[in-house]
Amino acid sequence: IAVAALTFTVWLFFGPAPALTLALVNAVAVLIIACPCAMGLATPTSIMVGTGRAAQMGVLFRQGSALQSLQDTKIIALDKTGTLTEGKPKLTDYVVAEGVDEREALQLQASLEYHSSHPVARALVQAAQELGLELLSVENFQSHTGLGLSGEINGHHIATGSSRFMQEQGLSVDSFAQQARALAQQGKTPMYLCVDNQLRAMMAVSDPIKQGTPETIAALHALGVKVAMISGDNRNTAQAIAQQLGIDEVIAEVLPAQKAEKVKELQKKFGTLTFVGDGINDAPALASADVGIAVGTGTDIAINAADVVLVSGKLTGVV
Repeated sequence: IAVAALTFTVWLFFGPAPALTLALVNAVAVLIIACPCAMGLATPTSIMVGTGRAAQMGVLFRQGSALQSLQDTKIIALDKTGTLTEGKPKLTDYVVAEGVDEREALQLQASLEYHSSHPVARALVQAAQELGLELLSVENFQSHTGLGLSGEINGHHIATGSSRFMQEQGLSVDSFAQQARALAQQGKTPMYLCVDNQLRAMMAVSDPIKQGTPETIAALHALGVKVAMISGDNRNTAQAIAQQLGIDEVIAEVLPAQKAEKVKELQKKFGTLTFVGDGINDAPALASADVGIAVGTGTDIAINAADVVLVSGKLTGVV
């Protein structure tokens, strides 16, 4: 800019006519030659070095713009299952209603869950197989996204899922309320089973916190960034996990289709937002966030929707 100003002054006072026109042309010429050259060399070089160094640390930048956006992040929102946790839940508790056979209830539920790919479904099927229970054939199987499953076994209508799903079936879960509250406070997720519109059992699954998660959240707080958790779990379970990890904002009981909407709400409240997720239902949220970070051990859809991929799958890569 100084050289351009000097050029303008010299041409204006010592140049031939039309002095003003020639002074402007030559001053602008200096700017055009100098500035894009510096930008054209410095910017690609810095991006290349930055993304190369990140790759050595197991972080893949799919979009160069993420380098710029990340430094402005005010809040990081994380999916729970498979991101904060291992994504490999295990059946920990099984409580049946009075007069109900526990093995029979688990057999019916596992038979229904066998047709789902959800991690919780796999946990229940594994528990049934460990007890040597034979899985029964299911007719009219239906998956109700974010709520539960339903189908028919030997002429009986079977439904399993969250308390919200039971309420949609016209059932009250108050008979298990005390046990459910106690389990949720331990960070476990309560689920229910009904047969022919009668509540038969309540079970709880626990998903271990992923190694490195507490350290990651502490490091993000040290950077001055707020941390939020978006989960489909009931509020008590989500609050228990958030309290254990020191998470600032908790958004619970979120259906998969609502995740992107919740991301936009957080953006309006806090500003620039980075979302971290791993599942198919995280893809819209990853795309809606200012920066989407996918856990590399997650689904291909999530990875394709993200700007940054943690190749190792370790949450510490976020920091």
